[in-house]
Amino acid sequence: MKKVMIAMSGGVDSSVAAALLKEEGYEVIGGTMHIFPDYEEATDREDHCCSYSAVRDAKRVAQKLEIPHFVFNLQEEFQDKVIDYFVDEYSQGRTPNPCVMCNKEIKFAALHRKAIEIGCDYIASGHYAKIENENGRYILKKGLDDNKDQSYMLYVLNQEQLSQTLFPLSEYTKEEIRAKAKDLGFEIHNKAESQEICFVPDDDYVRFLDSNYPEISKEGPILDSTGNQVGTHKGLSHYTIGQRRGLGISMGYPIYVTDLDHENNAVIVGEDELVFSDGLIAEDLNFIPFKDIDGRMEVEAQIRYNSFPVKAYIEKLNPDELKVEFEKAQRAITPGQSVVFYLDDLVLGGGIIKKSFKNS
Repeated sequence: MKKVMIAMSGGVDSSVAAALLKEEGYEVIGGTMHIFPDYEEATDREDHCCSYSAVRDAKRVAQKLEIPHFVFNLQEEFQDKVIDYFVDEYSQGRTPNPCVMCNKEIKFAALHRKAIEIGCDYIASGHYAKIENENGRYILKKGLDDNKDQSYMLYVLNQEQLSQTLFPLSEYTKEEIRAKAKDLGFEIHNKAESQEICFVPDDDYVRFLDSNYPEISKEGPILDSTGNQVGTHKGLSHYTIGQRRGLGISMGYPIYVTDLDHENNAVIVGEDELVFSDGLIAEDLNFIPFKDIDGRMEVEAQIRYNSFPVKAYIEKLNPDELKVEFEKAQRAITPGQSVVFYLDDLVLGGGIIKKSFKNS
């Protein structure tokens, strides 16, 4: 009998995933991550994964399913790989995606290692995505439920991780999973979705950064597109590309953040048309169906989790960087976010947005 550790967040998805694995005949072990740093305001909200209440909910589900349950202290790894990265990115005027980094470094790396240490063959999670083996290589596809597809967050997984990972929810919709949870008698069947950033208690990342890392917020100039100072900003971490509200200046027409200049500690603003870019340069690349691309390739590219893939062309500039040109200019391409490439429901891979560009 194959042994699998299911990453249990205390939510309905991972709880039902554990039940499905048991029904399929696996020897199932529940594993929950203790990751929160010892901030005084560490959250206990029910709609945040990995909170203290989430640990309690996961343990109750494990007891109901009669499976072992372990809590693994990954605070140090989470601080080093996720929170420090999050802070460093904002300090450089970039907008990070901590969930992508958590999947890469914590759930499918640090927690995976714990699973192997206790003799598990696989690690599993409640992600809505699909893993298949094709021509001797593991591939990642979108889950059945378009409204819950989480493949964007998983493009960082490598072949070894994919070969030892199970996604039991790949052929289910969220509604079916909630119904299954109710049938199983799980009290959490109507539990709210986990929201925003798990280690930011009130979802206010600016307040979190100002309270715990005030050194990264330094006032500086707000400049218009011609370089004239039109105001003073509170720190680059307070702003993101495409932002309109909270600028504290009036120019007689709508203005938006068009760029964050870390070198000069300046926020650049302009009219909405300046927020659009024709393409981007990506780095920290990972491909899944193949090791690398050769030549120019037509794909669908998604530039943030809550957007949709759009037609684009990709080609390597050098071993470490990729050029992405969109068929139509895209709004608010944001350095630090991930760009993920698809062919229909197949995840080709992706990278971190380094910068955007406009064709002359």
